[in-house]
Amino acid sequence: MSEISEKIKELINNADDILIGAGAGLSTSAGLDYSGKRFEDNFGDFIKKYHFTDMYTAGFYDFPTEEEKWAFWAKHMYINDIGIGPTKLYKDILDLVRDKNYFVITTNVDDQFYKAGFDKEKVFATQGSFKYIQCSNACHNKLYDATDLVKEMVKRTKDCKVPTELVPVCPVCGERMDVNVRVDANFVQDDNWYKQDNRYGEFLDKAKNKKVVLLELGVGFNTPGIIRIPFEQMTYKNPNWKLVRINKGDCRTFLDVEDKSILVQNDINEIVNLLLK
Repeated sequence: MSEISEKIKELINNADDILIGAGAGLSTSAGLDYSGKRFEDNFGDFIKKYHFTDMYTAGFYDFPTEEEKWAFWAKHMYINDIGIGPTKLYKDILDLVRDKNYFVITTNVDDQFYKAGFDKEKVFATQGSFKYIQCSNACHNKLYDATDLVKEMVKRTKDCKVPTELVPVCPVCGERMDVNVRVDANFVQDDNWYKQDNRYGEFLDKAKNKKVVLLELGVGFNTPGIIRIPFEQMTYKNPNWKLVRINKGDCRTFLDVEDKSILVQNDINEIVNLLLK
């Protein structure tokens, strides 16, 4: 493994630009596990009442009331974002690229890149954030910081319900609110979303003739069209671009880019620690 890490380190050192693509596997490696002991320790009452098995599948549950829905989501948002600071792994990744011209595209919604100190103008979080809520009907293009509301909900949750007066409603149309996480066509892309989308496009355009390392971390197959497939396509098209894919799961490629790739089926923590030595 040390031999592979040396090859990755050499690629990064010689690169003009670094494009990071991050998926759920990165946050899992950072300790933000959605199942097992962490889930059981934080959601005991919900497991008993609804027979949930993990946070991810529980997120699709059709709660009978808004009071119950927000009791679950407030806890979810709190333990995975609002109530925690930066994890060591994300800070280590910043140490790895801070002296490079980098950009991050991520499907993660836990704000860990911001918390770790990455430049906010260089992070495109395509799927939203646990920190914000939006109109469930997307009647207007604005997000609302839910930090204080979530803290109050967690504090006042009883019997897997929040008090009715804490249930948020849209200030424009009066409909219910949702977490700003992409689950359907009503996901709100605010002005900042479009700014970061443009910045991502500008980064790619300026990097076309440079030596670029595409550092793909923990990206699976939930939404492969956002990072996984485009990263392979860009590697295939650009002669000076190299793909480094680190994933505990399937590392195979769709396109014929293995000669321009380093595919590592291993824990991200272990590899990053080797890279920083």
